[in-house]
Amino acid sequence: MVNLEHALSESRAAVDQMMAAAERSGPAWTTPRAPGKWSPSQVVEHVARAIEESANAASGKPTKFPAFPRLVRPVIRKIFFDRTVRNGTFPRGKTNKAMNPEFGSQTPAEARLRLEQAHAAFEQACRQCGGTFDHGIFGTVTAADYATFQAMHTRHHTRQIGES
Repeated sequence: MVNLEHALSESRAAVDQMMAAAERSGPAWTTPRAPGKWSPSQVVEHVARAIEESANAASGKPTKFPAFPRLVRPVIRKIFFDRTVRNGTFPRGKTNKAMNPEFGSQTPAEARLRLEQAHAAFEQACRQCGGTFDHGIFGTVTAADYATFQAMHTRHHTRQIGES
């Protein structure tokens, strides 16, 4: 099992890598890379929303993530969450409507502030949750594994910015 501080450090590094890629996007910042795809601005907004809602989940607050029946959460955790954390690769997929941004910040500087604030709240929630928390999709997860999962999610989307 990964140490929480190490996992949060990795998640913070992933946020920094994302913002470095975003800042390199230049004039493509608000331009989708292809029809039906997100712009770098939207990608960063999606990740900020996911981290923000993850902070809510770790704090036991209501989230915009879907909530699955308690009986299926351990199955989803084993099939998706645990496999993702163990294999180190984030799978392709679709997000729920609340995480699907129509637009993002106007500038990378605004996006950096938004993402850093979301991550600071996430770090605090992970440190205060007591080591584990109940997630509405995955059931009981450790804060360390969830921080690792968020780092992987952020890096997954950072690669998309690099393709812009």
